[in-house]
Amino acid sequence: MIPVLERAAGYALEAASGVTPELLGLPTPCRGWNLGMLLTHADESLAALHEGIGAGSVALVGSAPVAADPVATFRERVTSLLRVSHASRAGLAPGDDGGDRVITIAGRPMTLRTLTAVAALELAVHGWDVSAACGHRLPIPPALATDLLELSWLLVPPAGRYPLFAPPVPVPGDASPGDRLTAFLGRRPG
Repeated sequence: MIPVLERAAGYALEAASGVTPELLGLPTPCRGWNLGMLLTHADESLAALHEGIGAGSVALVGSAPVAADPVATFRERVTSLLRVSHASRAGLAPGDDGGDRVITIAGRPMTLRTLTAVAALELAVHGWDVSAACGHRLPIPPALATDLLELSWLLVPPAGRYPLFAPPVPVPGDASPGDRLTAFLGRRPG
């Protein structure tokens, strides 16, 4: 799962590379959200993912304080998440990726492999949201989108999507993997 997380992190960092504090008021593809709100949400999500991977549990108590510079904080959180993900696998036997290690989230079990997949999906989709808000529409790389689309069917089941995700958006049969992924997650790729 580390390679998928690394590719998603690289994409998210590239998508956010041109974001400046002056752009934080721009609307995002998520109805009612501006770029500053999205980055604050991503900060909270990445903090929880970091806690889960690094400490083995997520308490879900409170939320991270609003960052003075959500753009810089987003970049720092992405980089920190990669570091803790690599560190969590240090010292493991050859061939053991640690993916079966159990993480608890508000007392519920989840494997490290699943949590890492959630992190990759979170980074890619919010990277796409950031890019779309800025008018760049940087496509999610096809191989990454294909891998995440396969995972998203497991991570975002039809029951229980709302309010985290809007219903899937129809796309043409020849849509790119990135467009199929974002549409599956309730975003309008065009």
